[in-house]
Amino acid sequence: MDITQQIVNAIWLGSVYSLFALGYALVFSVLGLLNLAHSANFMWGAYIGLFFVLQMGFPVLLAAPLAIIGGGVIGILLDRVAFAPLRRRNAPRIAQLISSIGAATFMVALAQIAFSAQPQNFPLDQIPNQTIEGLPFRITPVQVIIFAAALLLMAFLHILVMRTKQGQAMRTVAFDERIAALLGVPVDAIFRLTFFLAGAMAGAAGMLYGLAYNSITPFMGSAVALKGLTVIVLGGLGSIEGAVLGGFVVAGLEVFSIALGGSDFRDAIIFLLLFIVLVVRPQGLLGEASTERA
Repeated sequence: MDITQQIVNAIWLGSVYSLFALGYALVFSVLGLLNLAHSANFMWGAYIGLFFVLQMGFPVLLAAPLAIIGGGVIGILLDRVAFAPLRRRNAPRIAQLISSIGAATFMVALAQIAFSAQPQNFPLDQIPNQTIEGLPFRITPVQVIIFAAALLLMAFLHILVMRTKQGQAMRTVAFDERIAALLGVPVDAIFRLTFFLAGAMAGAAGMLYGLAYNSITPFMGSAVALKGLTVIVLGGLGSIEGAVLGGFVVAGLEVFSIALGGSDFRDAIIFLLLFIVLVVRPQGLLGEASTERA
């Protein structure tokens, strides 16, 4: 087994998992809600990018930002339809969770109607998949692009949340929604911003995942949904840094288990680690041992 090669594989795959999990973590940190339609948003991001490439003739580098924006718009629509009406009625969290499952099912069915259930692909001439020469490991330009794009988006989200007025407002709402409203924070607008950012992260991850494997189906979200949940629980629910760390840990376990011949057990190994973490450190690797959201 070439350890260096497996580390490289884990790094670029982990960047996609981390980017995907950030949307989960962001919504949970602000609303205290697991948005189980996040994986369907991820899938639609890939299809939006594919639509602009195949139907509109856009190059991949131009279609990618449109997929990100499209994912953000879908995130806002998802909030307005599936969550906002329930929030206004002070519905319990379980009702919102069930609503997200229904929304995910509808979005997958809609994708089947719009695009069919058959796998679709980006044009091969749009994906630079030739191995870069002169390196002691195998890596392609598209994998480098995926890693760089994911890092840039994660850095952007971190700066937005930690160093801007909008981020300060999001943290205030996460601490206490009523206090935030009394302080003049436009709570509903913050919810929309949160879902836009989460949807944008999902759209970006879907586009990058579609480029990496070049196979897009309405069911591709289910392949990463449970891994995304594992990532945020492993890293710490609601922790942005934990989502990033957890993504690379999960990808590393997956890559090395396959390299060691355990591809049939890779998911079992990941969930075994999750079980151990929950027993030893229930708040996750970077989470705080507290019942309060932060």
